[in-house]
Amino acid sequence: MLRNEKDRRTVQTLIYYICNVEYWHDADSGMWEEAEEVHASSIGAVLAALKKWKEVGGMDVDQDAIDRGESALNVLLPRESESKFTDLALLSLIFPYNVAERDMAQQIVDNLVYHLAKDKGVIRYKFDEYYNRNPDGYSEEAEWCFGLSWLSICYKVLGNEEKAREYLDKATATIGSDGKIPELYFSHSDEANENNPLGWSESMYVAALFEVDKV
Repeated sequence: MLRNEKDRRTVQTLIYYICNVEYWHDADSGMWEEAEEVHASSIGAVLAALKKWKEVGGMDVDQDAIDRGESALNVLLPRESESKFTDLALLSLIFPYNVAERDMAQQIVDNLVYHLAKDKGVIRYKFDEYYNRNPDGYSEEAEWCFGLSWLSICYKVLGNEEKAREYLDKATATIGSDGKIPELYFSHSDEANENNPLGWSESMYVAALFEVDKV
């Protein structure tokens, strides 16, 4: 990954920076680039990177920064943030970050499926106003297609082959007659929005095919 000394210095500077801002309690806009809060998925992203660099070696990584990140994550989980009990972004802690303990990972998936999983996709979080069909942003949240593929992968990670296959089949059903996978479908409908195809939807589906079917 590191082509030369300049690359190494750049990465090391980023490591020092993210630790100095105390990422474990630093509010950010999260995966969806919205309200600033402390997000579990954001803590997990940094924690996974620091642990990987520690494992790989060649970088100065403060173990205290890893410990603080793990402690903050344990306090916050299974919530995504103070305002969100569950959120599609939490799946990142299972895949690809792999920073959630198995029992917690199962709880994250169970919470998400119960509250957010729909027929054509997974809503990002309750009362999501993005492409919500109700003017007040209530109860008609859009169904994001890539969430089904992501759930399929996470079930595979958890060793549940039956559920992994079920959600891969659901993800396959979101492919339109033109062979494309859109960003999302409007709540309880077969109408997709205009962001079609969406790279995130299609790449996550390809990843699911590889992880579940080894295609």
